[in-house]
Amino acid sequence: MNHPLAAPVGDAAWRARRRSERLRAWAVQGLAAVLLAALAVHVARNVGANLDARQIKSGFDFLRDPAGFNIGELLIEYTARDTYLRAFAAGMANTLRVSLAGIVVATVLGVAVGLLRLARHPLVNGLCAAYVEVFRNVPLLIQLLAIYLLITELLPDSSGALSIPGVALLSKEGLQVAVPEHGRLALEWSLGALATGAALGFGAARRWLEVGAGLVALVAGALAAVVAWFAVGAESGWSRPVLEGFLISGGAALTPEFLALWWGLSLFTSASIAELVRAGALAVPSGQWHAAQALGMTGRQVVAGVVFPQALRLAIPPLASQYMNLIKNSSLAVVIGYPDLVSIGNTSINQNGQALEVIVIIMAVYLSLNLVVAVIMGAVNARVTRAPR
Repeated sequence: MNHPLAAPVGDAAWRARRRSERLRAWAVQGLAAVLLAALAVHVARNVGANLDARQIKSGFDFLRDPAGFNIGELLIEYTARDTYLRAFAAGMANTLRVSLAGIVVATVLGVAVGLLRLARHPLVNGLCAAYVEVFRNVPLLIQLLAIYLLITELLPDSSGALSIPGVALLSKEGLQVAVPEHGRLALEWSLGALATGAALGFGAARRWLEVGAGLVALVAGALAAVVAWFAVGAESGWSRPVLEGFLISGGAALTPEFLALWWGLSLFTSASIAELVRAGALAVPSGQWHAAQALGMTGRQVVAGVVFPQALRLAIPPLASQYMNLIKNSSLAVVIGYPDLVSIGNTSINQNGQALEVIVIIMAVYLSLNLVVAVIMGAVNARVTRAPR
């Protein structure tokens, strides 16, 4: 008969050690959390006392005050009589707009250039290598200024705009493109078609493909959205850009500031994405290439069906970092006058002088956006790296 105070043995001893380790880990983490909270409270009190001593207004109550300034580009309704909170919301919408557009273009360009760098044709390979080296090694700030100068100085005036009749006009004023008369309806239908097409494409692809169903779903959703957009335009009519004297009316306008930031971010990030894709493809064992070629597959089939799906498993984790860098780099918009979140924050500081609070808001927004990207890309990575069943 075992003594009630005898030390546990076997599985019981292992469970006791594991329980002790967990308790020790939780105790250490709890102590660290308490110390960090205490430090944060001390810093907050010290900052508050210093601000009060200097009679500097503090707190976030200013967000309910009228902003008193206009914003040049808007995705949501806003006037100078609206609050600072709505001004920050408008700035965040502009940041999301250029970031999402940049992510899409950078991904497409990066994947295309990365795969083309695998080509054996020396001209194709050389041009893609030059693309990567130029856009990856020239500072983004310089690229933004160069693109903005190209648009605002070298393009013709609106009276001599480069045009695709009835479709688009490009000049120093930016890019004006034709859009459906009922733009909101077209957007709603496009989003619905995107979701429906992606779901149907994914369901169909899962029956035939072991890997790559997500990519098929993305392409199917994009095609469905484009078809829905043009269908609404064909039904309701188009608002087309028209030159009237020295002014352009009709259509939707993309300003020079937006174009410069969009393409600067896209080109800069796509160069790094291209190297990630190429590295992932080169990491696929050569036996996979030879086996696919032995089955009679063409070069395109080898890359698209064998190499690229495996390369994604290596490329997606660092790809998330590139997306987060693109969002953070969008803060350089202030250099060329695009009204993003940072630009709105600078204007707000000049208006009310509450720099600390504005900086905290900007930091919180960028942190939140990047955490969302990290969660989404983590889910994508888990999906891609999961072994097919």
